[in-house]
Amino acid sequence: MRGKFITFEGCEGAGKSTQVVMLAQRLRALGIDVVVSREPGGTPGAEAIRHVLLSGAAKPLGLHAEAILFAAARADHVSQTVQPALARGKWVIIERFADAARLSDGAPGTAQGRLLAHLENTAVGDLKPDLTITLDIAPAQALTRVGEPRGSDVTDAEALDLWMKRRKAMQDLAEREPQRSAVINAGADAGTVGEFVWAAVNARLLPAEAPAMLRSAAS
Repeated sequence: MRGKFITFEGCEGAGKSTQVVMLAQRLRALGIDVVVSREPGGTPGAEAIRHVLLSGAAKPLGLHAEAILFAAARADHVSQTVQPALARGKWVIIERFADAARLSDGAPGTAQGRLLAHLENTAVGDLKPDLTITLDIAPAQALTRVGEPRGSDVTDAEALDLWMKRRKAMQDLAEREPQRSAVINAGADAGTVGEFVWAAVNARLLPAEAPAMLRSAAS
């Protein structure tokens, strides 16, 4: 039986890494085999591309080149990690997936947007998450958690404006695809947010996978 595929999205400071680990622990308590990964990354090749991207070395090449590198990392990750694990019945939980690219600087209908759509189709094909958990947090609170904006040429106001736009884009995407989307209030403490996440996973994915007694035991 194919495993379940869960992705986490949200801006910096939303707590994605923490919630991925917490959810994996609870699922493993049910005896579910879980693979945890991230994007960009998840394979040796994709991790090498991640280093190039996060170091800023690709920025001089322009947005198109960066998008192509992200897609190359995602394609390798999907073919080498995600798909094989799902085929073996494992559950896969990753921090960021194709939605992250869809919410970047590429509005639908623009040249950049069309490129991103084409790259997404090439990288992931018809693979879709069974559940996408969007950790929603007020941009001002997220910025406070993260601290100084990355890069000396970025001001607090510019970072706040960018995160507000991406938050709205994430909310709009979740409304367009409610069958796989769960928007979670990430403004609370990690334990409380974890309970919200667990409730969403339990309601949508667990009824056919584990008896109620085991679900309670993992709480």
